[in-house]
Amino acid sequence: MNTKITHLKAEVTEVLTTNILPYWINKMVDTTYGGFYGRIDGTEVCRPEAEKGAILHARMLWTFSAAYRLLKKEEYLDMATRAKRYMIDSFYDKTHGGIYWSLTHQGDPLDTKKQIYAIGFAIYGLSEYYRATADAEALTYAIHLFESIETHSFDKIKNGYCEALTREWGEIADMRLSEKDANERKTMNTHLHILEPYTNLYRVWKNERLKNQLRNLIFLFTDKILNKETHHLELFFDDDWNSKYSIVSYGHDIEASWLIHEAALELKDPAVLQYVEPLVQKIAEAATEGFTPEGGMIYERNLTNGHVDADRHWWVQAETVVGYINLYQHFADEASLDKALACWEFTKSHLIDRVNGEWFWSLRADGTINHTDDKAGFWKCPYHNGRMCMEIMERF
Repeated sequence: MNTKITHLKAEVTEVLTTNILPYWINKMVDTTYGGFYGRIDGTEVCRPEAEKGAILHARMLWTFSAAYRLLKKEEYLDMATRAKRYMIDSFYDKTHGGIYWSLTHQGDPLDTKKQIYAIGFAIYGLSEYYRATADAEALTYAIHLFESIETHSFDKIKNGYCEALTREWGEIADMRLSEKDANERKTMNTHLHILEPYTNLYRVWKNERLKNQLRNLIFLFTDKILNKETHHLELFFDDDWNSKYSIVSYGHDIEASWLIHEAALELKDPAVLQYVEPLVQKIAEAATEGFTPEGGMIYERNLTNGHVDADRHWWVQAETVVGYINLYQHFADEASLDKALACWEFTKSHLIDRVNGEWFWSLRADGTINHTDDKAGFWKCPYHNGRMCMEIMERF
């Protein structure tokens, strides 16, 4: 094995086991109301009264299930099982199916809308728990959620998946995933995070309908979401797949490059793989526009008004490392290995919190650490950075 890879693997294993995972084990377990606390703010203050997000709990479930599958430490299984129980007992809607968007800090339903993105992450976590433990209950619920997405969100006429629905699966006025998103029916981000769990579910449940929908998702990316001229992904669409905004999200480009490839590899269809592989490389190449000389990947660029968000977010750096490692591993691209290593060095220097554990939200464009956004919370979870470590550990 390449000595650079050997060294990288040793470093990420150490960061995963001594910096990332212990933070969540030691600081985020809610022993009073179950599950995990909703938030630790950017100044390291725990906010036990914060709402509990489905995304955080689903990503905790995935991360600790994967960590247990790889490293077989009982403390990781304990965390994964805690997350699984809370997901099924508190987040799962026993009446209508699906997952609530958020709960009160005491565990009662708060925002009961069905955001398809969150349901996708619940499938991702539950399928990984099954992969790690062969627990039948986890697989059963993952399949229930797959059926819910297919029944209620899939557009049988125009293809693709709608963003969000009411608790009873009716139309909803505000479909946005977050404040900064556009209120459109179809988005790249939600499709990416249906592709990802469907790939993982297909690993453990070789269902023909799932296989067809996974294949369909791959082609939605290559034929509808991908801009054929720039090889960036378009972000927001109307029902008819008309792109509505000219924004480039570099982190999503590089993340999608390897997730689309992973899906095609898992599908094991030579024709699909042959079609996808050149595009995967082009998407990653397009993302490289956001890669800076010091090794960081900037956040996004608005092509309409020229505004650039040059903050280097924790998750974008993690996905950048995996995206470039994927090009090195599958296409013998040495230059991409150098980019992955440069981004890892940048991350070690600027984003890993060596004092308190975990990673900071971002390094701002002006070079200062972002202490305003959460250290742990609704959107800040151990999945991107934890997965980066585990992808390197597993691939080599």
